[in-house]
Amino acid sequence: MPKSSERLTFPGAQGAELAARLDLPAGPPRAYALFAHCFTCSKDIFAASRIANELTGHGFAVLRFDFTGLGASEGEFANTNFSSNVGDLLKAVDYLRAHHAAPEILIGHSLGGAAVLAAAPDVPEAKAVATIGAPADAEHVVENFHAKLDEIESEGVAEVELAGRTFTIKKQFVDDLRAQTVKDRIAGLRKALLVFHAPGDNTVGISNAAAIFDAARHPKSFVSLDDADHLVSRREDAAYIAEVLSGWASRYISMPATKPPLRFPGKRGVVSVAETGAGKFQQEVVSESHRLLADEPVDYGGFDSGPSPYDYLNIALGACTAMTMRLYADRKKLPLERVKVDVTHAKVHAEDCAECEGRDGRVDRFERTLEIVGDLDPEQRRKLVEIADKCPVHRTLEASSVVATKVAEPAEA
Repeated sequence: MPKSSERLTFPGAQGAELAARLDLPAGPPRAYALFAHCFTCSKDIFAASRIANELTGHGFAVLRFDFTGLGASEGEFANTNFSSNVGDLLKAVDYLRAHHAAPEILIGHSLGGAAVLAAAPDVPEAKAVATIGAPADAEHVVENFHAKLDEIESEGVAEVELAGRTFTIKKQFVDDLRAQTVKDRIAGLRKALLVFHAPGDNTVGISNAAAIFDAARHPKSFVSLDDADHLVSRREDAAYIAEVLSGWASRYISMPATKPPLRFPGKRGVVSVAETGAGKFQQEVVSESHRLLADEPVDYGGFDSGPSPYDYLNIALGACTAMTMRLYADRKKLPLERVKVDVTHAKVHAEDCAECEGRDGRVDRFERTLEIVGDLDPEQRRKLVEIADKCPVHRTLEASSVVATKVAEPAEA
């Protein structure tokens, strides 16, 4: 999920207020991206929301909006066409340019991809363009009206059912689609291009990806989505697109990912923690070949980009408890299927704590809730609970510990 999400509106190409959502990452965005949804869809279709959410995790801010007459946007869909969609895109660019920063990445799904390709040459700040299941020409959409095309041509308008919904399609819409020359715009793109397409896409055939790729100049790349469907309705497919897109776009945007202050691998047996320079509290944690983030919640002045120090303490207790129980169950060949440990921490007064006999003042109290799944008899369950108390981290927390501190000379850059 994005660290924050803003609902907003801006005027579209025909003057209607367009509904939009700006998903923001933790900390300053590496770049802004603009996402155009598929034909007759909305900004909240699964593919759009999931890809945007994943991209925020990689440091990108993503603006997605509903074209005129669709979703929560105002205006009449029947009076729109492909040209007005391109105009709406450029109005979205204007909004970002005026209020944040112009988008460096343009992303379009299906017909939104064709619109992005048509609009991209008019967005000089954009460095990279990505399409997902996009047609090579806007006219491809006319095939969706095939059953009513004669009526549209003769009567000037017809009701067309698309994806289970009825839309009013006017002749001007069809004429505008046929007049588009998206391939010519692709040839003059002068931006890096990434084409995502599934070979088995039955809505927009793979030949469209080949036509887009052939029309474009380098740098250009193609990524197969294997057995993904046209709407990218599976979570793993959307996550894959975001992961690949993030890595690819990083070559072209102005701000690369924050370079870690620590080097891999970390020293064996040593956990290193260093400020990242992003925000007030964000820390990079390196444990040998593992890299993590620590932070504080937004309410405390952090970005909430990682667990807090006390969260990590809870993690240590929970993980050690589960591992200790698993080791015992495997050794004793118990039918333990799964163990889950929930851990909470609070500072309480000793007199209010039933487990704090013999202590005074405020005490750190950790509470574990064990979820033990398996065909275990009562005695086996009792023993597993008993073994949980033998977790080494548990013993460390309950015993008196010593923290020794020494000062090291700063490492050379």
